[in-house]
Amino acid sequence: MGVLSEQALAALPSTEFDRWWHSLGQWVEPANQRRGGESGVRLLQHWDGSRPLLYCKRQNGHIYRSLRHPLGRPTILRELRAYRAFARLGIRTPNIVYCSARKQAGQWQALLVTEALPGFISLEQWYSEPHVAQLNEVMLRRLAVTLARLHLGGWQHGCCYAKHLFVKARSDGDVDIALLDLEKSRRRWRVASASRRDLGQLDRHRGAMPDADMAYLRQVYQQALNDPWGGLPR
Repeated sequence: MGVLSEQALAALPSTEFDRWWHSLGQWVEPANQRRGGESGVRLLQHWDGSRPLLYCKRQNGHIYRSLRHPLGRPTILRELRAYRAFARLGIRTPNIVYCSARKQAGQWQALLVTEALPGFISLEQWYSEPHVAQLNEVMLRRLAVTLARLHLGGWQHGCCYAKHLFVKARSDGDVDIALLDLEKSRRRWRVASASRRDLGQLDRHRGAMPDADMAYLRQVYQQALNDPWGGLPR
């Protein structure tokens, strides 16, 4: 189902937040109850079909607490901070179309709208399809150095599952990497801590990735830690 038509949108409250809040679409992550609230993701498509597909994460009362925010703050705002930090590190993430939060009747509401990544598939899907050994090795090297750059930059993904790591095979034989679902990303000043947690998570949630591939990724990752730019172009 696409988003509301222009005529229907005109009948809704006039703020941009309200327009996104009332947008319709197919649930790709059905709203679930956690963190004292509700969070879900919809796939949106503009009514005329001429614009990129969009994903809308919609949260109601879904918060985290910290020393800085003891009363709670929307997890989407923490995710926005991670998006910006990853971009500064040269790590690809989806383009943000809209992000905001507000309190309504004393409860937080938050939205994060991002563009779909054309041509990218999840690492989970990658291993459900056949690939030549050379291309698979390139993918693993790119993924390893991307994670190394992330950790050297003082960040931890926090939800490093195969379904949140996206890859794209290019016509020139190279592979692009993108990281998604940064809701649990956080600062980690010790590279060893970020490495242990993220690679440990990936090892447990790698799906059909063979043991040999995981071992190779770890090997390249350790080599990349010796390069302050993680072996990636500046």
